[in-house]
Amino acid sequence: MQYREFGRTGWQVSEIGFGAWQIGGTWGKVDDDESVRTLLHAFEHGVNFVDTAQLYGSGHSEEVIGTALREWRGGKVYVATKAQPTIWPHPEDEAPLFRGRFPKWHLRESVENSLRRLGVERIDLFQLHSWSPSGHRELDWLETLNELRIEGKVDQIGISLRDNRPDEGVAPAKLGLVASQQVIFNMFEQTPRNHLFQAAKDSDTAIIARVPLDSGSLSGRWVTDTYASWEPGSQQHDMFRGERFAETLTRLELLKADIGDQYGSLAEAAMRYVLSHDAVSVLIPGMSSVQQIDMNIAYSDGRFLPDELIERLRTHCWVRNYYK
Repeated sequence: MQYREFGRTGWQVSEIGFGAWQIGGTWGKVDDDESVRTLLHAFEHGVNFVDTAQLYGSGHSEEVIGTALREWRGGKVYVATKAQPTIWPHPEDEAPLFRGRFPKWHLRESVENSLRRLGVERIDLFQLHSWSPSGHRELDWLETLNELRIEGKVDQIGISLRDNRPDEGVAPAKLGLVASQQVIFNMFEQTPRNHLFQAAKDSDTAIIARVPLDSGSLSGRWVTDTYASWEPGSQQHDMFRGERFAETLTRLELLKADIGDQYGSLAEAAMRYVLSHDAVSVLIPGMSSVQQIDMNIAYSDGRFLPDELIERLRTHCWVRNYYK
């Protein structure tokens, strides 16, 4: 496992982290005992960063992680979680009001609940779920989180950017407002490269790259009837509804043709693509089995995609909003 600096925090985190949305049960039925075994297997093989949220199974993901942490007898594992706003912004709202969406009572309650579910005394990284372009001016949330830091209940503060809106993180990055920003980044969703990554590097803000495998499409395992196998109401069933699944398959074929056969799988190329960008501190693929752990951590070997291929893949940039 390779490790990277997590911005200006002084942390050394595994460049492959554990995305814990799936183990909350939102993506379909899960076995909690298996999830705990998977987490412990990840820790044993060098993964020391886990990302979760209150939203993931209404706190269930946090509870499962808490169980694994109590059983773990090894080194430090950094746990990042998130508070959701009191009102979620509409997906098509360009600049929703931010002040008041994370009031003092709500943040304090959220932190206390996450501490209880995780079974820890301090949350390593507490993030705001769903950012707004006005968040760097409407700073009521920051006052409360700084109080919680002084009290020792939160170590570092981060934000999670809205889907397809990475430029909303440029201002807080330039201001050095938070320790980290979480953003969608993969071979389809490439726009963080345009402005956000340089702003983050200039201010030493850590970047957490989520959905590096595009919620499964870049795993290389999708076929024509894959959509029919998903449980109605599950996350992936809703995200790829309508014509989205068929269009994704078409774009995947074009992408694979451009990559060629120099990599063992599409998943390998996708993971190495994200790892090839030095602005990224950690990527957090969703993992729900020991086999997925072994597959993903195998790509943490210091080998990157050639610059020529990375530039050629720019033509596959495809900006979507799953929640429209």
